This record gives sequence, structure tokens and C-alpha cells, in this order.
Amino acid sequence: MIKVILCDDHAMVRRGIRDTIAEAVDIQVVGEAGSYPELRELLRKTPCDVLVLDLNMPGRGGLEVLAALREEGSPVKTLVVSMYPEDQYAIRCLRAGARGYLNKAGEPAELVNAVRTVQQGRKYVTADVAQMLVDNLSAPESEELHASLSERELQTLQKIATGKKLSEIAEELMLSPKTVSVYRARVLEKLHMSNNAELTVYAIRNSLV
Repeated sequence: MIKVILCDDHAMVRRGIRDTIAEAVDIQVVGEAGSYPELRELLRKTPCDVLVLDLNMPGRGGLEVLAALREEGSPVKTLVVSMYPEDQYAIRCLRAGARGYLNKAGEPAELVNAVRTVQQGRKYVTADVAQMLVDNLSAPESEELHASLSERELQTLQKIATGKKLSEIAEELMLSPKTVSVYRARVLEKLHMSNNAELTVYAIRNSLV
């Protein structure tokens, strides 16, 4: 039996994933968490084979969770299941230690297949991600400017580009406005820009929103 822990801050989403997995006779959900602190506590008490992890969580985001698990030497195999498009986050997650990446809009059967593949110690990627990996191997060494952004910096850029104020971004990410302001300043510096209008144009041109 493959033991799975779900980590997503939306209870309805966890229920949907749990119901999908319940249809597989060889997979069992043994725990659920809505944040990184809850996940850490759960992992201490509940052994599992696969962690199904969302990226967009309050406080510590999915990429930060992946980094923390790797630093701690956790043996759990992580499958990221996110609403974010594959072309923006899949490779980032794989580099951070995830064993697979799946968009939440995918077919239910694909989720079950992904959990089984990851549990076997193999990487799970869709055909689109596989093509991106091949393209990366043959691409020049230079990367796009936004490749240097951290997870929170990229999220800040994306939300600014959709017209949200810093106070709104802070509320959504459960951060202080001061912290979000620092992220904005870092984004401006890394992208060599001076205002939100330039950030918005950049995000649109690079299909970040």
C-alpha cells in the first residue's frame, strides 16, 4: 500500500485529491496538512511514501518546503500538484527536489499514475515538461532575467502584474506589507526596472501572467 500525505491550504482541494486517490486500491491517504508547520508535525508522527504538495501556501511556499525537506534529509518523495502552469514552475520544482510536477487541471487518472511513478523512485513529468527539459539541455547558458527570482519574488511579480496592491499581495501571501515591499524592491533590482508598469509589461511579454 502506498501511503500518501496531502499538503494544501484549501480543504476543498484536499478533499478532491483524496477522493481521486481513494479510487485506487493500492493508495491510501494517511494524513493531511494545510501549512508547513502542520506538515512538519505530521511527518514526525506519520510515515508516508509520497507527499502531494501544493505550491501556493501561506507563510512558507512550496519551493521553500522542498528546500527544507532536502536540508532535513527527509526520505519522503514529493509530487507537486499546483495550479501554476508547467512552463513557469515544473523545472524549478524538479531542481528543488520534487520527483514530479502535475497541474491541478489534469485528469484524475494522471494523478494516480503520478503517485505510483514517484513512489517507485522515478520522476514523473508530462510530455510538455519532458520537451521543456530537452529544450533546456540544448539552450544557451544564458537564462531569462526572471529565472533568478525566488519563489516569493516571482509570486510578487505575478501579482503586481495583475494590478494588485502591495497590501492585497501581503494579505494573500500572509506576509507583512513591509516584507512584500522588500520582495518588490528585489524584483525591480534583478530585472533592472524602476516601476510597476515596467514589471507588468515584462510579465506579459514573458507569459508570466
